[in-house]
Amino acid sequence: MTEPILRVRDLETKFFTDDGVVQAVDGVSFDLMPGETLGIVGESGCGKSMTALSLLRLVPEPGRVTGGEVLFKGNDILQMTADEVRDLRGKDLAMIFQDPQSSLNPVLRTGFQIQEAMLAHHTADRKSSARKAVDLLKQVRIPAAESRVKDYPHQLSGGMRQRAMIAMGLANSPSVLIADEPTTALDVTVQAQILELIRDLNQELNTAVIMITHNLGVVAGLCTRIIVMYAGRIVEEGPTKQIFKNPQHPYTWSLLRSLPRVDADRRERLRSIEGLPPDLIHPPSGCRFHPRCPFRVERCYREDPALAQVAPDQRAACWVTMDRAYKEMNAGELVDVRPGAGSGVNPGVLDG
Repeated sequence: MTEPILRVRDLETKFFTDDGVVQAVDGVSFDLMPGETLGIVGESGCGKSMTALSLLRLVPEPGRVTGGEVLFKGNDILQMTADEVRDLRGKDLAMIFQDPQSSLNPVLRTGFQIQEAMLAHHTADRKSSARKAVDLLKQVRIPAAESRVKDYPHQLSGGMRQRAMIAMGLANSPSVLIADEPTTALDVTVQAQILELIRDLNQELNTAVIMITHNLGVVAGLCTRIIVMYAGRIVEEGPTKQIFKNPQHPYTWSLLRSLPRVDADRRERLRSIEGLPPDLIHPPSGCRFHPRCPFRVERCYREDPALAQVAPDQRAACWVTMDRAYKEMNAGELVDVRPGAGSGVNPGVLDG
């Protein structure tokens, strides 16, 4: 059986602020197989981007990776020297950042910025890197690549800048490409083109991709496996089709119910998730999702659930999985245990 190219075990990242310690990433573990497309989804502030930055040791101050292992081809990145990590970044592990406008240097030509990655890692000389920069722009489907390579970032459209960022990430043929919200602020047509491009590159180059997004529609068409994060932790993981068909954590279920469905049998209002994500300096006791969960039981307030298998290849961290919620709701056993709550959970919440 093929070994994972990336193993993450009990990753912890904290921010030491004047108000207290923020547990931004709390015990995250997952494997990434060669050529796999893995989606990490969740609301803003759930720890998706910070997990990616932690893998490359790019956590900004006052944050620090405080525990865990990040094994790339068997070597722990967290134990490497600064020089070893710099040699790894952009060569074997590459990242596409959220905003190309702020990630690209406005006073340097786009082609030079693509060449820079190759020159820094000594994978090509100046002449051959210039030729490869043009080839990369063609590969990411930028028209008139020979002239665009001489343009400054402000002369490119938003979609072209994002494609240029992808070209920079692919400059040294990395084994793992981390895409952090690569379709943010792009119109839907360009979004579809960028996602199609990443899918093609994954299939053609066998590059493993970690797609970080809050948009479940993005991972539905691109990723083979999903990790759902909430409050710095993984709350559910499994194959994409399986989780879309049968989500088991109430948070995943709620995220899916907040999306419009073109294949729905009947029209209904989209349901938002009530409340806000918790304060990670003072997280709630028990399950961190229980203040917003419509299916909570008394145990959710006291005990923190661990990730456990709920179906073949699917795990969730929940005391009341959706299968159980449906059964107990139909039996009239699931009630709201909040102080002062007289009635049970609204049965209509399970419609659709």
